[in-house]
Amino acid sequence: MMLEPLPVQSMLRDYGLKPQKGLGQNFLVDELYLERIVQAADVNRTDTVLEIGAGLGSLTRHLAISAGNVVAVEIDQHLFPALKKVVKPFDNVRLVQGDFMEMDIASLVTTDGYKVVANIPYYLTSNLIRRLMEADVRPSMVVLTVQKEVAQRICAKPGKLSLLALGVQVYGEPRIAFIIPKGAFYPVPQVDSATLVIDLFPQPCVSAQQIDDFFLLTKAGFAQKRKMLHNALAGAPGINHEQAGELLAQAGIDPNRRAQTLTIEEWEILTSFFQEFRSKA
Repeated sequence: MMLEPLPVQSMLRDYGLKPQKGLGQNFLVDELYLERIVQAADVNRTDTVLEIGAGLGSLTRHLAISAGNVVAVEIDQHLFPALKKVVKPFDNVRLVQGDFMEMDIASLVTTDGYKVVANIPYYLTSNLIRRLMEADVRPSMVVLTVQKEVAQRICAKPGKLSLLALGVQVYGEPRIAFIIPKGAFYPVPQVDSATLVIDLFPQPCVSAQQIDDFFLLTKAGFAQKRKMLHNALAGAPGINHEQAGELLAQAGIDPNRRAQTLTIEEWEILTSFFQEFRSKA
């Protein structure tokens, strides 16, 4: 089924709408890249796809053609009438209006293994991944449209890791499928974007017993990432400067290193010693 390009500008005008910067509303209008996103998610008729940030339905239509079922969530109630009209021809699309981060995921999808396609502000990325992975019903893959620089940060290796990268790589393996030039959007943003594919692990590579403390330590380490670890970790709850040095020594980690140089495995080891230290306190 061939789709005509969605007339985004005229639709916005007809409904008296303007793109909201605060909601990251730069609509992808290039049909080639819309199709490539569906291909990157390897969508087929056996799939249920959860789309977060449906916008005006440009991508929703392409997902509907390829997927068995699509659950499309959109936070902006002002877009909803236009979105309803766009997806009306597709009987396998369910629209939900509201903030995904406040929704019960089990009310949207009922079985594991669904695929997530999302166009969200980058600052929600790690929280979104964690929420999906810790839900009762979990996806097998997440495909995000984000700023190119953000995608590159998420895929970074030790030496250039960030809290955002750790927040994703604990749960899955990210890769950049392709770059989307800024001219493919309306309105045109200031930077290029990328389609990021995250193949999720069956279980996080940090245990459920460690995950909260893992993020407690990593947040402290990256809060002052220019500082050496023994200074940065002294800012974590319940750890003073001397204790930070002792923990690093026990974990076999040079206290003069910086947070971005540690691997996930090293943070995990450090978390183990931190939990042991706290249990004795």
